[in-house]
Amino acid sequence: MEKNCDKGISRRSALKRMGLLMAGAVALGMPTLASCSGDKKKRIILYFTATGNSLYVARQLADEATELLSIPQLVKQGRYELEADEIGIVYPIYGQMPPNMVRRFIQKARLKAAYKFAVLTYGNMQFVAAGIWDEVSRKSGNAFDYITSILMVDNWLPNFDMNEQIKIDKHIPESLERITADIAARKHEIPSTEERARQLFDHFIHDRGLDPEVGYLMHSEDYFVVTDACIGCAVCTEVCPRGNYELTSTGVKTKGDCDFCFACIQNCPQKAIKFAELPDSPFLAHGEKNPDARFRNEHVSLWSIKEANRQ
Repeated sequence: MEKNCDKGISRRSALKRMGLLMAGAVALGMPTLASCSGDKKKRIILYFTATGNSLYVARQLADEATELLSIPQLVKQGRYELEADEIGIVYPIYGQMPPNMVRRFIQKARLKAAYKFAVLTYGNMQFVAAGIWDEVSRKSGNAFDYITSILMVDNWLPNFDMNEQIKIDKHIPESLERITADIAARKHEIPSTEERARQLFDHFIHDRGLDPEVGYLMHSEDYFVVTDACIGCAVCTEVCPRGNYELTSTGVKTKGDCDFCFACIQNCPQKAIKFAELPDSPFLAHGEKNPDARFRNEHVSLWSIKEANRQ
């Protein structure tokens, strides 16, 4: 039996009383010291990036409690089950559709969160992209509460000159402010798709011979060539999210399924990767606007893209 002391109580008694107080607080639903550190909601943001736009947006939406996860790395690890208070995804749209890798990931994923949001980056037009993501994610059992888009530099080289694109004010800070506020308020909103927009998309898909259930999934050896300007730096082997490039004794070779993300051609420091000459291609019949212009988001380093995509 412990003795009482005029100068106070023993350490053992103090700890015992503190335990009783904390137990009582928990029973009453009151906050405790132990629970205070866990009050901050954990947020996971998944991203797919080729030139840094989506990674930049993901970083802007992150706070100190956020975990940023690259989808190519998750696929590489075979990691498809994720849980957090909030789970977000940021990806670029290709012809209104998610990259094939992103589509396949969400179809396999099991995302457990009280709130899920998606931010789609685009450079020119988006009119059915949100509806497509809503449909794809719902079918996979991963319905999202909030889907929105943000206008960025369009890195589609066949149609746009990168030097001209970077001059256009696309009001990115204002869009990020809106999206940040919406997510903080856990806004529930999914843009509706008008019938006319759906018809335009169907026409687009038909003209380009694309499968709407697949999106852009090409063979890299059919669309890209490595020229004599290559110095063997191996950047392409690290930025391709599918690992399609290989540095061999006879130079760089490419082969495999391709999302048409253009990470290889945009990030090559020597501009040694070019499009193949395909006069009958619905994508590359006219080559590219400016073969000497390339783009990477100014806030994202080449190293960050390598870390995101290295296979």
